[in-house]
Amino acid sequence: MVTWQDFEQEAPDLAPLVRARFEAHRHHVLATLRATGAPRVSGTEVGFTGADLTIGSMPGAVKALDLRRDGRFALHSHPGDETMTDGDAKISGVAVEITDEVELSAYESELPQPPPGPFHAFRLGVTEAVLTTVEDGRLVIRSWRPGEAVRTVTRD
Repeated sequence: MVTWQDFEQEAPDLAPLVRARFEAHRHHVLATLRATGAPRVSGTEVGFTGADLTIGSMPGAVKALDLRRDGRFALHSHPGDETMTDGDAKISGVAVEITDEVELSAYESELPQPPPGPFHAFRLGVTEAVLTTVEDGRLVIRSWRPGEAVRTVTRD
């Protein structure tokens, strides 16, 4: 699994920009796969815990059940205002539930507030990161995949 830290090491110019988009707002959109294969979108918060990008969930939430069954996900940052000054970030990958008690304790200790009760926690392995910005009236799309250089595409 490619961690957030791996992404930072492989794409040191892009990773902080993507992270800034996820830290700029509290709420983001997570896409998971239902048992039927149809997509499901849910609101979520993200965290940067140690080397990992993480999400938590209430026990039994459908997004958590989706990720347990099939860890593939897409995560879209809150886009902010219509200017896209700071960009629009998307991450795809595979989520892995944190089940080890020691690791769960470490995860919980890094949260701003402990959950009020039971919870699910997931590490998000990164298979693609994309940042789209508008620069000088042009659309600029920067994308990264593990083991590859950052690609930049500009569109008028």
